[in-house]
Amino acid sequence: MARVAILEKKQTSPEFQELFQKMEERGGKVLNLFKVMANSPEVGRAFLKLGNAILMKSSLDRPLRELAILRVGDLAKAGYEFTQHVPIARRVGVTAEQIEALPQWKQSSHFNDQERAVLQFTDEMAEQIRVTDETFARVKAFLSDQEIVELTTTIGYYGMVSRILETLQVELEK
Repeated sequence: MARVAILEKKQTSPEFQELFQKMEERGGKVLNLFKVMANSPEVGRAFLKLGNAILMKSSLDRPLRELAILRVGDLAKAGYEFTQHVPIARRVGVTAEQIEALPQWKQSSHFNDQERAVLQFTDEMAEQIRVTDETFARVKAFLSDQEIVELTTTIGYYGMVSRILETLQVELEK
């Protein structure tokens, strides 16, 4: 059970009621994560806006983005986060074999050199905050400055998402 209220639409601020309505009208499900973030309307709104920018407006290659997100969820042991992004990853071309191999990606033959560079970058950033010069150079060899900023932001954002989900014990939707 979540440690804070999982607010239904009618319990939220007018702004969140409108956001939830738009999600529903687009055929989307209002996730428990969003319902929890509605407890803080200003922070929640900014949180959703950044998440949407990462998912919808980033120039970063979508399979690389999803591999990074899944790896962050895996490292954080954030089952909710990982589970929610598996279908997204599959839709953008991440294979079932890659998803299965993520916990031991270094030993797997299912990743190309670019994917390995992104996964190493993700591991270092998620576990040590900083990345080595060698790892940065490997990513810089094929990503633009914009894409590097977006990758770094994605890893940081989904690290925060994982911490919110795990600390507040947000459960998967039924």
